[in-house]
Amino acid sequence: MDISPDKQNIDAVFSNTVYYIDFYQRDYKWTAEPVQRLLDDIYYQFGEVYQKHADVDPGKETVTAHYPWYYLNTYVTNVIDGRVYVVDGQQRLTTLTLILMKLRHMANGHGSKTAHWLENKIAGYSGMDREFWMNHVRYGDVLNALIEGNVEPKAIDTSAGITAVNLVSNFQLIDQWLEERLDSKHKLETFVFYFLSRLVLINLAVEQTDVPMVFEVINDRGVRLNPYEILKGKLLGQIDKIELEQGDFNGLWERQTSKVNAFRDNEIDAFFRAWLKAKYAASRKEGQRFDGDYHREIFKRDMNQLLQLEHNPVAVKPFLRETFRYYTDLYARIWQGTQKLNPEYPWVFYNSLNELDTQFMLILAACALDDPQEAEKIALVSRHLDRFFTLLQLQNSYDSNQVITELFLVANAIREKPVDRIADVFDDHLQKILEQRRSGTVNESFQWGYFRNASIVSLNKRFIRYYFARIDDFIASGMKVNPRHPIQDLVTKRGEKTGFHVEHILSHNGENRKLFGDDEERFDSERNRLGGVLMLKGKDNISSSNEVYADKLKTYANTLYWNETLRADTYKSKLDFSAFQGQHGLDFHPMEQFGPEELEYRHRLLFDLSSLIWDPL
Repeated sequence: MDISPDKQNIDAVFSNTVYYIDFYQRDYKWTAEPVQRLLDDIYYQFGEVYQKHADVDPGKETVTAHYPWYYLNTYVTNVIDGRVYVVDGQQRLTTLTLILMKLRHMANGHGSKTAHWLENKIAGYSGMDREFWMNHVRYGDVLNALIEGNVEPKAIDTSAGITAVNLVSNFQLIDQWLEERLDSKHKLETFVFYFLSRLVLINLAVEQTDVPMVFEVINDRGVRLNPYEILKGKLLGQIDKIELEQGDFNGLWERQTSKVNAFRDNEIDAFFRAWLKAKYAASRKEGQRFDGDYHREIFKRDMNQLLQLEHNPVAVKPFLRETFRYYTDLYARIWQGTQKLNPEYPWVFYNSLNELDTQFMLILAACALDDPQEAEKIALVSRHLDRFFTLLQLQNSYDSNQVITELFLVANAIREKPVDRIADVFDDHLQKILEQRRSGTVNESFQWGYFRNASIVSLNKRFIRYYFARIDDFIASGMKVNPRHPIQDLVTKRGEKTGFHVEHILSHNGENRKLFGDDEERFDSERNRLGGVLMLKGKDNISSSNEVYADKLKTYANTLYWNETLRADTYKSKLDFSAFQGQHGLDFHPMEQFGPEELEYRHRLLFDLSSLIWDPL
């Protein structure tokens, strides 16, 4: 491999070469910390020497004589069709440009003759237009505003993207930092000569057009990029530069990546991992290979036989236009469903409340490219994942490791299958787990015998809140009224005053223990069953915690509908509620007292409600 090293000071680096920002480079993402560190590194040696030679006139010869050179690292370029592209080092070169801009402003302010020299280190001219040596094409307006200094930085429009935001914010940091230290014309001019003459970078010019491998090696030894940023270089690097621009492949990559990353920083890496597992893992063990450097796994022999993306621009182009485009759109659509309840597929939102991220893999697995059944599959897969998760929880059969392992098998079984195959796959694997837990044959996915002992002791609090939130939502729908509280509040709010908490209907006192024959163990076991608890908001929970049941009934008014069904006034002139009961054959009735029989009744009623919500295929 031909690599040509070239030692240059900044005066030479920014002389007559326009550096184009290649697709290998991410946005200008340096924020305050690395900029501050670079400024400290540059200034430290200068500051020590300046104290000893503050009386020496500034100039190239005197600075060279008294100030040692300082190494600022390496930057790598690749020349294609006469253009010099930055492969590595854009963050540092861009920050150096911002420093030059500030030094020029200061030189003008002091009437220093170095101002023109500094301007020539920032940009040249092509005809009548200014051309920045660091050629951030999309951000010319921001750079021009910074170099002109006609408007306050905070007034500069940064809507073009994160690069614009960081250009402006870092310039402001540099502005303040240099103003505090270069407090005289003499010190400023000495620093300018030091900055341009004694700061050295090594340029590695890589002449081959096949840069991706070099890019990854550079990444491994420095500040690591994210896998998707390396994958971008390895894919787009195979496409001819002219075709890359004409086909807008870089624009496609940036648009789709931004669409996914809008939900969470670097979420696109999570997308690729979910997609690879969805399409190419038959088991959890096979899927684990993608948890690390998936961008390397893609190009290994077995995966390349399937994807054919290595040294194959003919395959890369349709992969980007079709596969990458469609599945990132789908992934973003799932994410949108996790943020706000979508009536077309509300279970996506419900699963997010239970932090079931496996729904991404499962939905991606089910959907074929440009799937005409996409919306149906999103709804069906997310609904059956919710059912799968909930019924295992309610029947004391949930083990997270076992469930994740099984869901990989589900993903493999529903991969690009038609809608009518999906429900049976989930149910088969659900019953498989139940059989393993029960050591026997299971013919029904939800059974009273397994639900009968469902207790808050064996369930985590988040799921308990979710469970009662869904119960309440179902009752509200049947009554044709709006829920008292958004479901996400019931699940996620935990504050002492505004949060929702699980409360026992039977307080822990002697009177209630007598109802259970003064059997302490039985009393605790029974009162912890789901039929013996409900959810109350913070203050309501505190106020009713030690009351007898008759007094507790009063505090249940205007709380959740499930709580209110204990009260007689809930049933007065409620025609919609009566119709709801009749439609589903539900035995709701008020309870003036609460003991073992009433608790059993309420638990059985919860089973009937749960069967209506979760059991039907």
